[in-house]
Amino acid sequence: MKNTPLCALTALELGAALHGGEVSPADVLEAARERIRACQPENNAFITVTANSVPAGEPADGPLAGVPMALKDNICTRGVMTSCASKMLGGFQPPYDATVAEKLTRAGAVCLGKLNMDEFAMGSTSETSFYGAVKNPWDLTRAPGGSSGGAAAAVAAGEIWYAIGSDTGGSIRQPASYCGVTGMKPTYGTVSRYGLIAYASSLDQMGPIARSAADCAAVLDLIQGKDPRDGTSLEGSYGTLLRSLTGEVGGLKIGLPAQCFGDGLDPEVRRAVLAAADALRSRGAVVEEFSLPVMDYVVPTYYIIACAEASSNLSRFDGVKYGWRAEGYEDLTDLYHRTRTEGFGEEVKRRILLGTFVLSTGYYDAYYKKALQAKAVIRKAYDEAFQKYDVLLTPVAPSTAPKLGESLSDPLKMYLSDIYTVPLNLAGLPGISVPCGFDSQGLPIGAQLIGPALGDGVILNAAHAFQLETDFHRQTPARKGGAAV
Repeated sequence: MKNTPLCALTALELGAALHGGEVSPADVLEAARERIRACQPENNAFITVTANSVPAGEPADGPLAGVPMALKDNICTRGVMTSCASKMLGGFQPPYDATVAEKLTRAGAVCLGKLNMDEFAMGSTSETSFYGAVKNPWDLTRAPGGSSGGAAAAVAAGEIWYAIGSDTGGSIRQPASYCGVTGMKPTYGTVSRYGLIAYASSLDQMGPIARSAADCAAVLDLIQGKDPRDGTSLEGSYGTLLRSLTGEVGGLKIGLPAQCFGDGLDPEVRRAVLAAADALRSRGAVVEEFSLPVMDYVVPTYYIIACAEASSNLSRFDGVKYGWRAEGYEDLTDLYHRTRTEGFGEEVKRRILLGTFVLSTGYYDAYYKKALQAKAVIRKAYDEAFQKYDVLLTPVAPSTAPKLGESLSDPLKMYLSDIYTVPLNLAGLPGISVPCGFDSQGLPIGAQLIGPALGDGVILNAAHAFQLETDFHRQTPARKGGAAV
């Protein structure tokens, strides 16, 4: 790490430097705090910055011990505000830690705060936050993606070395793509959702955002595993993802869904993602195109199911037990009405209303039931694809980061930007976004590697192989083109 600024290191490189005594925990912590102080006024990536200190006693043993990180603000942390970027939960301090927070603390993680996001994780740009929009470090006039935009922006800007986000329809992978970092949604059920404030319970999954696939593997080794407090968490063998990264992809069969490279995809994004396929082919992978017609149905299916579950999950926020409570109400019904009207933002209210509509009498069979049937068809189509291919490769998003304000003025366009990411949540599959180039405006482009259920190690190794071949994940907003930080 000689002559390399700390903020340019990967999480694993910083962990190795700490273990080797090349840098002290106190110096790392101060460097991170200084970086946050410098970047926060510009990118607004944090909602809460905690006054953390170097853990006392013997340092934890692990590759990421002592490495500063942060959590998305919908992940519960004992005694630290967890607001979901909403007025509704402003000031709420959970009395317990989420399972992922517990596990990271035991592993010696240094959590520096809670990261900004779209309100209740509903949005694709991180502009719906009650605490103001997050801005993309590559271009402060552009959105960082969402809903984990604060996490991606903070890692890209070098404020922290990794973050934990949540992904309901692409909310880790899409902002990772827009911000030029690596983000992974693991197989549904491999990471406990205990302590994650739910948006859509059958789709939500937590995962890491970091600089490299190896970093993501190291984080997942720490946070995956069966949890008795989460009935959807899976039994299995965990903790070996990092050790399994060989970078060998000879003979790996990679499928390119034709429907993901057609109309609506920016030509510069197409070229960069196909170049990523060529890079893997040069390392021995077998790449071919195939047809995946179910892509035509994924967006409506996703938004019907997600909004229906959101309508149910967010019904608890009524001003009675905790959170925001309106004043001047006349009766219980008026309390509910005023509290929810004042406490929720426009996008959250839009999705609650849509979800309530598709669950209502007379419309349940026409919309929600059919969406569940479509979900089963989508899952089957992906299962069939994985009988022929080991990995699928697609774009993460149809374009690079949009200008701030563009998506909010056209919600339908915002929803369609999730077309390549939402199928994985519907099918419960793992996916990882890796930086694969830049457009003509210097904005990052991401490629998405998709694996079969529990194929997390396969896509991590493919992503690692790609990053051994390229250095896009090494580029940062401050040093693109080789300039010093």
